[in-house]
This record gives sequence, structure tokens and C-alpha cells, in this order.
Amino acid sequence: MSANKTGYFTHGSCRLHEMGPGHPECPQRLAAIDDRLLVTGVLDALERREAPEASLYDLELAHERMHIAALRGLGAELKDQIAAGGSPYAYVDPDTALNLHTWDAALHAAGAALAATDAVIAGELRNAFCAVRPPGHHACRDRAMGFCFFNNVAVAARYALARHGLKRVAIVDFDVHHGNGTEDILAGDPGVLMVGIFQHPFYPWTGEPPSADNMVNVPVPAYTRGMEVRELVELLWIPRLEQFRPQMIFVSAGFDAHREDDLGQLGLTENDYAWITHRIRDIADRHAQGRIVSSLEGGYNLGALGRSVEAHVRVLADL
Repeated sequence: MSANKTGYFTHGSCRLHEMGPGHPECPQRLAAIDDRLLVTGVLDALERREAPEASLYDLELAHERMHIAALRGLGAELKDQIAAGGSPYAYVDPDTALNLHTWDAALHAAGAALAATDAVIAGELRNAFCAVRPPGHHACRDRAMGFCFFNNVAVAARYALARHGLKRVAIVDFDVHHGNGTEDILAGDPGVLMVGIFQHPFYPWTGEPPSADNMVNVPVPAYTRGMEVRELVELLWIPRLEQFRPQMIFVSAGFDAHREDDLGQLGLTENDYAWITHRIRDIADRHAQGRIVSSLEGGYNLGALGRSVEAHVRVLADL
């Protein structure tokens, strides 16, 4: 254990969840990240940890009990469906499906963020990155959607407040899509400040205007480039974060705003992700004892995803 190390939380079940051939949110995403961190030597500098399952009790910090029960029930129904010769998938929306491993993967994805929170607050790790799927930031209080089932970052943020007694936590979301689920769960919560930048108008067609004063939503048009994003971060995110003085920062780390990613039309590069991560670290070092837990969201061009996560993690780990 090293208080100076960056944690790398993941679990094998996160590679078993899949939503059908050709689906962009695929198990190969985690392989691309692992391979890139391995070949560049970055993985050697991290403390790799097995993610536990989140408890249902902790999931209820951010989700309705009926939502959790419904997902669990869908998984059980799917077993019967497959036994009867039916489809190996159960759909919650046209793009979002469960297979037999989804329930376990979703519990471990949320559990990674919770275990990372525990380790960082305890001072066992300086900060952490969670290489998990399914992602979480579209999962609302009572609804799965947009490839997401449980909102990993929202659960962890509420957990830091409720179980660790923190008073102020921030969420930074730089995915190309608005984190509508996170906003749904945390809008109006005085213990949370969320800052996000996202392509607009674009799926899920939310975020403009924001639903509460603790949501700093920065919508940008398609084809916005990295330098423009950096200017907006300096102008709109940083003053609010400085004023809020978060005791911990959670990151919804989506890399689909990369210029090579076909699921969005923004123009970010690895250097932009490194720059944004530096700014997050500056705030964390000043106000939050350096405490950051970052969790994977989007990013679907495998090459760009691997390079972008490497850039992000290098800054977290001071490499």
C-alpha cells in the first residue's frame, strides 16, 4: 500500500457484460485501456485493485429501491428467457441491454468507485481511476438508459457525503454527452457541485438550461476544438470550483469528445484531456487534499480511448 500511488480499480465481470455484436460500448474498451497502460509502462506505476460489489444499501443513496429491484428482476427473467430458447439480451431502451453478466458487472462498476473512495479518503491511495463498465452517468434515480444501469459517480459522491461525513464534493464530467442521470440524482443537493461540458444539441437532449444552481453545464456546438473547451473550463468551471472548495472530486471520465470518436463531433485530443486533468488536480490539491476518484464513462474509438486514458492517468499518477 502506498499513499503516494494512484489506484487502478477494475473487475473481470466488467468484460463479460455486453450488449450484442457491433455495439460500441463493448468489452474491448477495457482491453484497449489495459493494453495501452501495459505497453507504455504506466500500469507498473499504479496500484491495481479488484473492485468489490456495491451493496444494495449503498446503491440506494442514489437510486430508487424499485429501480434496483427491477434490474435484478430483469436479470432473473433473462435466465428463463434464454432457457426457453429466447434472446440472450433484455433491453431497457433500444441501445441498452442486459446479458447474464450485466447485474454483476454493474455492481462491480459501482463498487469500484466506492472502494476507491474508501481508499483515497483513508489515505491509502493518493487518487484512483476506475476502469469499469457499464458506464454510469446517464443512469437516473429510477431509470437505466444510454448504456448505463447504476450511476457509479453519483453513488460514490453520495457515499462520500453520507458514509464519510464530507460536506462538499464536486463532480467533473467531460464526456461528449450530458450526464443527465447525475443531474437527475444530484440537482439541488447543497453538498454537491457538478461541472460539465458536452456537445449540444445532442443525446440525451438535456442540460440546457441546467435544472438547479449546483449544476454548471457548459453546452458547446459540434466541432468545438480543444482550445475553446480549455477557455470555457477556465472561465466557467474553475471559478465555481474554487468558490465551492470541494473536499473531494469525482470525475465522470468520458473520452468520446476525442476528435477520432465517431459517437460525437467534438475535437479534443489527448493533450486536452491531460490539461483538463491538471486543472482538476490543481483544485483537488488546493482544497481536497488531492482526493480524486475518476471513473470511466464513454470513449468508443479504441485507439483514441487507450491514448486518452493514458494521458489522464499519467497526470493523476504524476508520471
